[in-house]
Amino acid sequence: MTATSSGTLYVVATPIGNLDDMVPRAIQTLQTVAVIAAEDTRHSARLLAHFDIKTPAVAYHDHSDEHRTEQLIARLLAGEDVALISDAGTPLVSDPGYRLVRKAREQAIRIVPIPGACAMIAALSAAGLPSDRFAFEGFLPAKQVARTTQLDALVGDTRTLIFYEAPHRILETLQDMLSVFGAEREVVIAREVTKTFETIKGDKLAAMVDWVAADSNQQRGEIVLLVHGATKAENVEISAEQERVMRILLEELPVKQAAVIGAKITGLKKNFLYEWALNAE
Repeated sequence: MTATSSGTLYVVATPIGNLDDMVPRAIQTLQTVAVIAAEDTRHSARLLAHFDIKTPAVAYHDHSDEHRTEQLIARLLAGEDVALISDAGTPLVSDPGYRLVRKAREQAIRIVPIPGACAMIAALSAAGLPSDRFAFEGFLPAKQVARTTQLDALVGDTRTLIFYEAPHRILETLQDMLSVFGAEREVVIAREVTKTFETIKGDKLAAMVDWVAADSNQQRGEIVLLVHGATKAENVEISAEQERVMRILLEELPVKQAAVIGAKITGLKKNFLYEWALNAE
């Protein structure tokens, strides 16, 4: 039950580039709350000045200590309204805010989302990939071994996969995707969405690696990577003998290991065998 004397925590989406994408409700909310909890107050100063928002802002980010969270909760419990914003887009989508929202919910404080821009959803809407089922994976690990391990775990996923990636790692990540997902897997790069140099391009992974490697401009800015889900294994042929080998291996080994060994025995690609094993009865 919501505490009637407490204030409201507003989770407010802000533009990811184009300030014209700021929704009127978000402006009104930021103008009327007691305080704005911002990921970076210096970064948000331009946004607030543009819309003549004079509400005081305090820093609240992933490295904020528990004391800052408690300060904001105390203000909410005292009846003040607080708005949470990130540097761009929807808070908590690969952005700070989880601890504050969770703590507020534990205290029965009313939480109201003010929807708006989100790079992931904007990119998906324009990518031309299946959108009935998708998985947002956020940022992949910076280290190659950890990154390829995570990609290996996703190789058989039939949903559209969505990632955020830093510009200085985009080429390495695409190369790792090429080695894990294969040359024919379709990928879409959505770069600088809503900004001046917005680029949305789709192609097979092999071609995309060459394109990004040849054009340093594609290794700049904010990047969303969208990968077509795996083709269901039942739509691909496997011989009776190859199936027999895989079923023997699967009786003794985990799926991933069985796929690796099965590829060496049968000559089929390990990614295909991994997908087939996940769908095998």
